Amino acid sequence: MHRADASPTVTERITQDVRAWVCSTALRGLVRHFGGDWPAGDLAEVLRFLDDFSARHWDFRGGRERPDAREPDLDPATTALVLDTAAALGLIHPAPPARPAYAHLVVLGGLAHACVRRVGYAAHLLRAGLTVTGEVAVLGSFRPLSDAERRILADAGLPADATEVDVLDTAVRRVFEVAGPAEQAGVDAGHPHHSWSSRTYRPAGLPPVRVLAAPSSEPDRRRAHTADTQRFWAGHVRLAPGDEVLTVTAPIYVPFQHCDALRTLAVPYGCDIETVGVDPAVADLAVLPEQTLTPGRYLQEIRSAIRSMRALHSGLRSD
Repeated sequence: MHRADASPTVTERITQDVRAWVCSTALRGLVRHFGGDWPAGDLAEVLRFLDDFSARHWDFRGGRERPDAREPDLDPATTALVLDTAAALGLIHPAPPARPAYAHLVVLGGLAHACVRRVGYAAHLLRAGLTVTGEVAVLGSFRPLSDAERRILADAGLPADATEVDVLDTAVRRVFEVAGPAEQAGVDAGHPHHSWSSRTYRPAGLPPVRVLAAPSSEPDRRRAHTADTQRFWAGHVRLAPGDEVLTVTAPIYVPFQHCDALRTLAVPYGCDIETVGVDPAVADLAVLPEQTLTPGRYLQEIRSAIRSMRALHSGLRSD
């Protein structure tokens, strides 16, 4: 479910897509392998079960950031099943954009190496002929980088920036060959969870590129997450019904971040959403190759997708 068009039947269409993913043969087999009995009941009950089940068996973060998650000790048969399931559920193999033109191109932030790769892939798509009539939005937060992230940047000969949005901004300046922003705004509230910033660059021959750091919607509890950045950007750009939005992330995050985009952008604004993962075969990205993804990481992000789908489905039912 990497693409969804908002329409008068948006609720039915999204519900069908969610049901197809969560009730797939691949996910049922994975649950069975980990000792689960598939529940009776409607889609809401299945999502509740999967949320609880994945919390017990596939949550290796325990509230920590992704780099700090532990890696489970899985036997070879389980490892093979996890990788096969991840591929079937759309977490491994990237697909190119389905359309030649979009209203907006949205690049989602993440860990430092992912920020660099996603910005580079967005530039590659534009220079390969993708048309964007609105803007390129590069979305992040003031999340501090870990020591490991800064080492990865330094080893690649890139600046060891302090925050996620700094990495995104540096990547934009480098790959779009711009020296400074044409417009900028923001609020320094004295705490990263409350602060925000916006810098708009105007590269020659390409659409404007906005680098946006969002505040948290729950600043007393956590940093800004993906849904916060998408919602904050939508308020700045003034999305219109029917706008076609292409979102770029890593393949492993496509299902979960697509559902976040549906919940925060497609449903409230009536726009069309397509989500694609960075293609590792693009030569421009060799400056910072994708890190090796483990079976534990795939299980964790299957859980992330389940949770995002549950939040999406719950929101549809309450409307």
